[in-house]
Amino acid sequence: MEISEKLLCLFSAEVTADGDQYTVEIPRREIETGSIDPGETYRLALIAAETDEGADSGPTTASDEPQPPVEIGEIRYVEVEDLGKQGDGIARVERGYVIIVPDAEVGERVKIEITEVKSNFAVGEIIE
Repeated sequence: MEISEKLLCLFSAEVTADGDQYTVEIPRREIETGSIDPGETYRLALIAAETDEGADSGPTTASDEPQPPVEIGEIRYVEVEDLGKQGDGIARVERGYVIIVPDAEVGERVKIEITEVKSNFAVGEIIE
């Protein structure tokens, strides 16, 4: 499956019935991290949840832990929310996943390129 470079966020959500309409709830973190803005219009792509019943679930992993929501080389806009113990900027994206941004200040919104990805954090270098 090809994923567009225009992808702003990725999350799991349940579709709920609301009278004659159906609703997909956007997690608060997607608004708070600046991925999307209330009142704007976006295109959605819905992908069926994987099941264990004979579905082609693609590559398997050794654990049920969620995979990091970023990849090396990915470009992101993030807002620095905090400073780490060594003075590096800390940004959070999907599911509260941490991106360390060296040379960033709290409150800055910066364009970064992901240079390192670990299971519980990533490092992103400011490119703009």
